[in-house]
Amino acid sequence: MKKYLVLAALAAGLASPLSAAAREIVAAPDLEPGTIVVRNRERALYLPLGDGSAIRYRVAVGRPGKQWFGTARIDGKYVEPAWSPPAEVKRDNPRLPDVIPGGTAANPMGARAMTLDRDQYAIHGTSPSMRRSIGTYASYGCIRMLNEDIVDLYERVRVGTTVIVLP
Repeated sequence: MKKYLVLAALAAGLASPLSAAAREIVAAPDLEPGTIVVRNRERALYLPLGDGSAIRYRVAVGRPGKQWFGTARIDGKYVEPAWSPPAEVKRDNPRLPDVIPGGTAANPMGARAMTLDRDQYAIHGTSPSMRRSIGTYASYGCIRMLNEDIVDLYERVRVGTTVIVLP
């Protein structure tokens, strides 16, 4: 019986081999294992698996004028982190509180965050109200993922992992 329920869910689009997340396995022979590659134009993050394939995650990237390109390293990993809006965000949205507690629906960091050793950028989850931003140019430069995808990526990488952000 369970087999038929799984097949029915797959047929209905309610499940996939990688859950309902915005990720898939793709060929990526040109990507270096042990790195994360973000392609802004594609709004995609790639994690090479070392066998010529990679996990591709749909992401939200910086909106025009907020994007950055280059190399960084993950310098911290956090579960349900609190968020303090950077000065630029606070200037644009003065009504934001100084701190939004972790684990709350209003927290834009979502379920996990991996900070980068470059400015105040991170690869992080998203609040429930911002799920539809995934696949768009939406952030102030952070790489935003679905919560189920950031949890997956978080478990696969470590502090010190190189992150390459391309146009």
